[in-house]
Amino acid sequence: MSTSRYDQPDVAGPNAGQHRAVLSVDVVPVSTELRPIPGPIAILPKPGALFVDAVTAAGGEVSELSEATRGIVWLTSSSANDLGAALDANPQVQWVQLPWAGVDAFADVLKSHNRPHLLWTSAKGAYAQPVAEHALMLALALMRRIPERVRATSWGESTGDSLYGRHVVIIGAGGIAVEMLRLLAPFDVTTTVVRRSADPLPGADRTVASDALDEVLAEADVVFVAAAMTSGTRHLIGERQLTLMKKTAYLVNIARGGLIDTDALVAALESGEIAGAGVDVTDPEPLPDGHPLWSASNVIVTPHSADTPEMTAPLLAARLEQNVAAFLGDGRFAGVVDPEAGY
Repeated sequence: MSTSRYDQPDVAGPNAGQHRAVLSVDVVPVSTELRPIPGPIAILPKPGALFVDAVTAAGGEVSELSEATRGIVWLTSSSANDLGAALDANPQVQWVQLPWAGVDAFADVLKSHNRPHLLWTSAKGAYAQPVAEHALMLALALMRRIPERVRATSWGESTGDSLYGRHVVIIGAGGIAVEMLRLLAPFDVTTTVVRRSADPLPGADRTVASDALDEVLAEADVVFVAAAMTSGTRHLIGERQLTLMKKTAYLVNIARGGLIDTDALVAALESGEIAGAGVDVTDPEPLPDGHPLWSASNVIVTPHSADTPEMTAPLLAARLEQNVAAFLGDGRFAGVVDPEAGY
């Protein structure tokens, strides 16, 4: 079976057991009056054995989409309109499980089907480990001048920076941020988390509200972008923010490409406003051949591979099993989506 980057494979990859699912982040008890009515679950566009097994392991029933269906598990981000059509034809469906942590691909469907008795859940938090691992790899590689060295054809000078003791800013406070804080702890860094409110995030040295972003960017040695992509966060990092950063600072984006103004990033890299950038996501995406980011000497571009389908399949299956149990039982769902907020 062939899959695109946006499809979940039918089976787990060889590293299925190496990442533990982060299932305890963002568990929301749904009130009794809004709790979905249990019933058969359709896995679309096509059921895979891994996900069928996850549903049945939790006591659920998998069947084809019909007027009896009460839940839908959607396994691709590339056919949002088809999901909308399925919901239009089946207004009795009361729960939809989406495949990825970010739900921006479903923004229009979420808005057009925002009704009281339709619960949306995503995989947010479930893929935190592989994504945080990738983000740390990008930061370390940039600081150790790996982009320069892999292109080198002679010995050159010994250069590089250490992450130990630096000031790290993480934009976003979801599962990826939580896992980043755990991975960064051995490096004895000072951490600042930027989120919607200033409510402290456990493990962070400081937590600030988003209106303090510009202030903390000026202090950062490494900035990790791990926020949700919404209409209000597009180009969260633009020309002004890049200018505020230290010339020795590094920027890593493992969230969504649109959170950074790509033209402004190219200009900042070319002028030396920042020391380098690691991007697993881009705007546009895929990044076109010949784009300036490909040839920049202080950039690492990876093709949205922080969480490959082979990594995420077993983690989504674990999230699915947990949410099917909630669907059939106590209503404590993980990854509940707010259709109005867009995440």
